[in-house]
Amino acid sequence: MSVQRPRHAGIAVAAISLAVSAAFAPAAHAAENGKFRIGIVTFLSGGAAGPFGVPAANAAKLTVEALNKGALPAPYNKKGINGLEIETVIIDENGGATKQVEEFRNLVQRQKVDAVIGYISSGDCLAVGPVAEELKAPTIFFDCGTSRLFDTVKNAEYTFRTGLDAVVDNVALARYVAETRPNIKSVASIQQNYSWGQDSWNDFIFALKQIKPEIKVASEQWPKLAQGQYGAEISALSVAAPDLIHSSFWGGDMEALMLQGSARGLFDKSPAALTCGDTGVERFKGQIPNGTIVGGRGPFGQFAPKNALNDWFRPNFTAQFKESPTYPAYKMTQAILALKAAVEKTAKPNTMPAPEQITAGLKGLTFEAPSGTVKMSSADGHQAVQGVSYGEYQFDPKTGKGAVTKVKSYSAECLMPPDGTTAVDWIKSGMPGAKCS
Repeated sequence: MSVQRPRHAGIAVAAISLAVSAAFAPAAHAAENGKFRIGIVTFLSGGAAGPFGVPAANAAKLTVEALNKGALPAPYNKKGINGLEIETVIIDENGGATKQVEEFRNLVQRQKVDAVIGYISSGDCLAVGPVAEELKAPTIFFDCGTSRLFDTVKNAEYTFRTGLDAVVDNVALARYVAETRPNIKSVASIQQNYSWGQDSWNDFIFALKQIKPEIKVASEQWPKLAQGQYGAEISALSVAAPDLIHSSFWGGDMEALMLQGSARGLFDKSPAALTCGDTGVERFKGQIPNGTIVGGRGPFGQFAPKNALNDWFRPNFTAQFKESPTYPAYKMTQAILALKAAVEKTAKPNTMPAPEQITAGLKGLTFEAPSGTVKMSSADGHQAVQGVSYGEYQFDPKTGKGAVTKVKSYSAECLMPPDGTTAVDWIKSGMPGAKCS
């Protein structure tokens, strides 16, 4: 069943997809022409394209063009990657995990890309990761959040993630809820019924119960991914009447849920907490209640800091694409910059790096991004570590713009389990070693 797109988000996704694809159209035989070739995978069609996939593709376009001109601030002001011009091949992530594995093999074996950056869906990450190891293809997951990634890809050598997983999202949200709503007594859940939604809810409710053992679960709703219409679930949540509704919905599903629920008054009595809410802040246009808790899956989007790279990224993205960059855009640029930093750390200038040089550079890398300093210090140097922020949605009818207020930020040391410990075990044992100032 197709996703029901909210009216205000009626982007001509097909047209955007064509424009983005054309912008990324590669030259023939790029692998033999001395250019560094990157496979870019993101949603260009379907409900995740408008709020998620296309902004990520646009960020890749902006960043690659600027790198090829040497137009970024230091330390990325050297042209291309290692002095080599960058070429890209962009693939639509829509279609499911089986299709993505086939497309990934094509990128590596036929298109001869030097590295792959991509994947929003956790299901796609879990399917592609083992294949990246099999083909010995350097692969950076820029967004997908499942905490199962490095359980599925054991002893990873070629698989990296420069974004955060769902553990930190939900431990931070549990802390935010406990601090800002100390009288809360009950919560409910509505999640997409696959690994992302399941893990997100487990991490959140286990963490919240560690902080507030008296909390009650009023209802759990598990619609299908991309279901689009949520009338039955909204009715069940209304009857349950919890003090808060937790959701890890993302993209078109998140927007559809919020608009449908707001129209029926669900969130007037039971406010929502959205781990992926950043993508809707400038799109909701006052059609959801003020006070909705929103996150950006890290220090991205509304939560990004002021630094030289963000001073370059945010205004240039906004000027070129006529909208502010949300967290998928930040995370795509972060992955590209990680790849550049890694290659230039290990390969001789103006030479094409071997796959093993790329992975050696990525492992344990510390690099700068528009989101701040990123450390690849978890999962034996394959997983990025950063802090997470949450705030509340506020719409200003005078300006017609949404923003985030009452922001609280939590360091990575407060949110992440140590290597070798599963998230659930760490949370259930009381989150030992968490350092929260």
